[in-house]
Amino acid sequence: MKIKQLISSGKRQLTAAFSLVEVTISMGVIGTIAGAMLTGITGGFFTMKMARENLRATQIMLEKVETIRLYRWDQITNSGFIPTWFTNYYDPNGVNPQSIAYRGTISIDPVPFNTVSYSANMKQITVTLNWTTGQLPRTRSFTTYVAKNGLQTYVY
Repeated sequence: MKIKQLISSGKRQLTAAFSLVEVTISMGVIGTIAGAMLTGITGGFFTMKMARENLRATQIMLEKVETIRLYRWDQITNSGFIPTWFTNYYDPNGVNPQSIAYRGTISIDPVPFNTVSYSANMKQITVTLNWTTGQLPRTRSFTTYVAKNGLQTYVY
């Protein structure tokens, strides 16, 4: 009789609900999914940051090597003309003082294949960059060759 009175009076009574165990398990599943999503987003941002830093490192190394390729042979072989170390920043304009500092070295060595007749007319140029991403030390290196009668003779 009580149910008929509740229905007839316009009040609704819930006859079924979730148990505490079902609610706890569903919240655990939702929490796991949310944690996985946040981990994925954080990992994606970190991967993009590292890719941007790698791209900037490539730009810096290419800039140094292309500049050296335009020097005359006597400038390349003169020790002291090309600085052996340099510092460049993630922000090329230097606007952000907290940007990443790329510390680089330039080494000019004889070519490793010294058995050929033209090895005295060539040098091996290696540009190496070091920087840190958070606490992770990073290094990139670029090696190329420069010839005595190379590109620099075409510059006027």
